[in-house]
Amino acid sequence: MPDDPIPHWQSLTGPEAAQFARRDPVLVLPLAAIEQHGPHLPLSTDADIGRGLLARAMTRLPADFPVRVLPPLPIGASTEHAHAGLAGTLHVESGDLAAVIVRLGAALAGYGVRRLVLSNSHGGNRHAMETAGLQLRREHGLLVVKATYFSFAPAPDVDLPDSEWRHGLHGGAVETAMMLHLHPDRVRTEQVARFASLGQELEAAGSGILPEGSAAFAWVAGDLNPRGVTGDARLATGEMGRRLVEHYGDTLAAIIRDTRAFPVERLA
Repeated sequence: MPDDPIPHWQSLTGPEAAQFARRDPVLVLPLAAIEQHGPHLPLSTDADIGRGLLARAMTRLPADFPVRVLPPLPIGASTEHAHAGLAGTLHVESGDLAAVIVRLGAALAGYGVRRLVLSNSHGGNRHAMETAGLQLRREHGLLVVKATYFSFAPAPDVDLPDSEWRHGLHGGAVETAMMLHLHPDRVRTEQVARFASLGQELEAAGSGILPEGSAAFAWVAGDLNPRGVTGDARLATGEMGRRLVEHYGDTLAAIIRDTRAFPVERLA
């Protein structure tokens, strides 16, 4: 089997984990989703992308950097897809996901861990991350860094229309490109298409109420497009996906380095 660049927490023995925790390490908890991504992408898309970005990030850190990646939570808070009448999505409530994150973080804090990165590849998980992060900070003194890749700055060497960055929220060019790079065999290329978004129509009409932004409306996936996906997947290429994975993965590596350097003693 090819080498796995991800240093897994579960590969340690109990005594090794205790010794590792004494190095003031960074622990990374991957959060994703198993949900419908239209006719062209698999249910595993968010989990596949999240793992691909972490794999890239690990190659950008020194070999002796004190970091371990926890077993992922692949099933996320997918309310917007679970209630859209589209098959395939597995779903937990946001409060339940937050509770699991808190339990895991509390266990780590009990071992002496002080630094936790939530590496997220699904938008619906963000509320749970906010809730859990604050509780872990308040009750266990953890530094919790909430890192959602699509909140990072766009890749400067990826040429996509501004409208695609804003409205290709789910199954569009960005996700399709990364899947073409990471797992081309899982993309149903004959089903790739442009999936128009209600958000684009509203924006073109001059509305300030959009699916994302400063005044966003609550939506389920079918509201934006009957097929539950938005964006122009036809724009995606494997080369574009490589650039995206490298950019987001490198950004994640920088976040992990900054988490290790963060002066936790400055927190009240």
